[in-house]
Amino acid sequence: MGEQQQVRFPQEIIDEYAALGVDLPAMFSAGHLGTRMGVQIIEAAPERVVGTMPVEGNTQPYGLLHGGASAVLAETLGSVGSMLHGGSSKVAVGVDLNCTHHRGVRSGLVTGVATPVHRGRSTATYEIVISDEQDRRVCTARLTCLLRDLPAGEATAKD
Repeated sequence: MGEQQQVRFPQEIIDEYAALGVDLPAMFSAGHLGTRMGVQIIEAAPERVVGTMPVEGNTQPYGLLHGGASAVLAETLGSVGSMLHGGSSKVAVGVDLNCTHHRGVRSGLVTGVATPVHRGRSTATYEIVISDEQDRRVCTARLTCLLRDLPAGEATAKD
């Protein structure tokens, strides 16, 4: 599926997680589902998360990008932003995802950009815009995550 790109994080965030023994770029390989779907996290900070996903292999029976695939990309990017906003003492758990699909895509790569709508103490909401290679909006999504306290004695998940 192409060359793996290194995830870009602000250095202070890498340092915060490294102090806990967490390799943040490795942690954000997009997880098992994201890996299976070819999701790549390109840039990650609480203010903006960018990722890509191939259309090939993620289509519905009519040959178009599956709406569920767009939802996976959106939830992945919004969850990364929420987790980074919450910091190393919080776990971000998606509680609401809404996706509006604007146009079909048959090939190429789609790019998602997640930006915060609300960043509070107990919740974070991100808008995720997914575009095709011609920079046409394919999907607009909104994800709200609950920011739960990390259980005492547990480090942030490492896999």
